[in-house]
Amino acid sequence: MPHTILVINPGSTSTKIGVFEDCVEIFTESVLHSAEEIAAFPTIASQYEFRERHIRGSLSKRGFDLSRLNAVVGRGGLLRPIPGGVYKVTEAMKAELLEACYGEHASNLGALIADRLGCELGIPAFIADPVVVDELSDLARVSGHKMFKRRSIFHALNQKAVARRWCAENKKAYADASLIVVHMGGGVSVGLHQGGRVVDVNNALNGEGPFSPERSGTLPAGELARLCFSGKYTEKEVLRMITGQGGLVSFLGSNDMRVAENGFRSGDPTASLYYRAFIYQVGKAVGALAAAARGKVDAIILTGGIAYGAEVVHGLTEMCDFIAPIVAYPGEGELEALALAGWRALSGEPTLAYGESR
Repeated sequence: MPHTILVINPGSTSTKIGVFEDCVEIFTESVLHSAEEIAAFPTIASQYEFRERHIRGSLSKRGFDLSRLNAVVGRGGLLRPIPGGVYKVTEAMKAELLEACYGEHASNLGALIADRLGCELGIPAFIADPVVVDELSDLARVSGHKMFKRRSIFHALNQKAVARRWCAENKKAYADASLIVVHMGGGVSVGLHQGGRVVDVNNALNGEGPFSPERSGTLPAGELARLCFSGKYTEKEVLRMITGQGGLVSFLGSNDMRVAENGFRSGDPTASLYYRAFIYQVGKAVGALAAAARGKVDAIILTGGIAYGAEVVHGLTEMCDFIAPIVAYPGEGELEALALAGWRALSGEPTLAYGESR
């Protein structure tokens, strides 16, 4: 009997939903929310009933009968560091998301809405591979000072999904593969997958790795420290330089990589410099993880929206194909990844309750 799954991916000004039957898309939709609507809520958590109403309304307009569902899967939010996998939504998880114990983000709403619908329908609610998946090796966790530890915050959902896809296409168990996965979107994460775990990856949210359309990546630490104490900027302004107003936004005034790509194609020297620098920094990050893998890499996978750019794929191939074959799976694929996670859980793959460890 087929499994019918509703997936929910809340973003800052939209809520993407999809209904899948045994991983085959029935329909997807992006429910848009105006800036004025969102601004009316004091916290992310307080948007939860508002977003749920919109989801129900969209499903109702399509004439979709909720009783057909076998599970609901929400995008995982900012939780405590946890291993990758599919998690049952629990009371402890909901409490932490409602209180934003680990930070405010629209994805925090995914588990809350999934649980509300699941309880009503008597079906399970899950999250899968949230951005806080932490499987770093002990060596990778060490920073350059005892007061700091490297944190794992990255595009775990899509990275894990494309890694599994490559393994399925190449008839190799994920646990036996050695892969470098490069997610290139609003942020960039470059992860080393070994033994079914992401043993090293840059913190793609707040100041590590290559720059991206709106994030600075790694900055010169001394200059950053002096800027922080210059008296010219508030803490909030500095943090915005790192996440939101860094990277391509700071260089070209746009967070759209296509602006740099078009400038590169037309021969604009400024746009070309930053476009080539982006490719250069991503390629360097791949090379660093290849060294961490001692050169034993089965494939390098390029994914995320920027992987649609032929010049980016070509540039990274020129830099890195001496390490391993390059494969491009462009796009975010988040709804499909959530549906696959739900299908795996309903098909008998073990799931985790929040607070457990593997």
